[in-house]
Amino acid sequence: MAKVRTVLGDIDANDLGFTYSHEHLWANPPASQSDRDLELTNYEASVSELWRFKRAGGQTLVDATTLDYGREAQQLVRMAQETGVHVVATTGFNKHIYFPRWVQSLTIEEISQKLVRDVTIGMDGTTAKAGFLKAGSWDQLIHPLEEKATRAMARAQLETGAPVWLHTEAGTMGEEMLDLLEEEGVDVTKVAVGHSDRNADPYYHLQLAKRGAYVQFDGTSKIKYYPDSVRVSLIKNMIENGYVEQLLISADMGRQKYLHAYGGGPGFEYILKKFVPRLLSEGISEDHIQTIFVKNPARWLGQF
Repeated sequence: MAKVRTVLGDIDANDLGFTYSHEHLWANPPASQSDRDLELTNYEASVSELWRFKRAGGQTLVDATTLDYGREAQQLVRMAQETGVHVVATTGFNKHIYFPRWVQSLTIEEISQKLVRDVTIGMDGTTAKAGFLKAGSWDQLIHPLEEKATRAMARAQLETGAPVWLHTEAGTMGEEMLDLLEEEGVDVTKVAVGHSDRNADPYYHLQLAKRGAYVQFDGTSKIKYYPDSVRVSLIKNMIENGYVEQLLISADMGRQKYLHAYGGGPGFEYILKKFVPRLLSEGISEDHIQTIFVKNPARWLGQF
């Protein structure tokens, strides 16, 4: 039976249940990020939002906060213990503007071994292990340090077998990031390409899917980019072309202004209470909902 590595230990993939595949419970970007709305460091607010997710029907939440973005494993452990929600954490990197200096100083192999330890021993001085690996790229380019970190992540993947998630700035460079991983020998069927809906190009999404990768739409509710009607059409494009089993959907509510418990909205309840009912009303079947939010996350994360 495939296992998913949560912060409280490995569980059967079939026990994941309804899953948000890219969110943030705890984040503290470095000082280089002047926009502190991205800082989620109020434990009571974050755990309250997680409770709202659970009461709405959520069972597993994937936290994509990386070691260069203020990850604190002990906080994720506390929240998982308090709520009973399965929390899956990551190790790896966001994008070069957040990298610690040691990314430049260390070799690819040294960086890779740090990531391997996070997956196999524990993160941030705890015994909580990372359940997936992450790397990122910039808008319309891959910075040299991002290439270095991505190759390190790829080698950690080969050693651990862990699934992979890719940050793509504004939904660009997904194919180029997959190229890098393939050069390193990574099986791209274990890879999810995040932020793909930021680039609302149906052709682009199909190109990623044809290579075997998971395509993640994680901007649900963010009408500052475009209305959810566009996302619905992008979802239908994937389904109609036979790629529903490679589609992941979340909302990436990594800002205070997105979360009720921090004084914002629409909060973690949005997908369960509003977006899923809309998908059903627009002709997407309950079977497809189960595939996207239950079966696909379990297959992607169940690599242990």
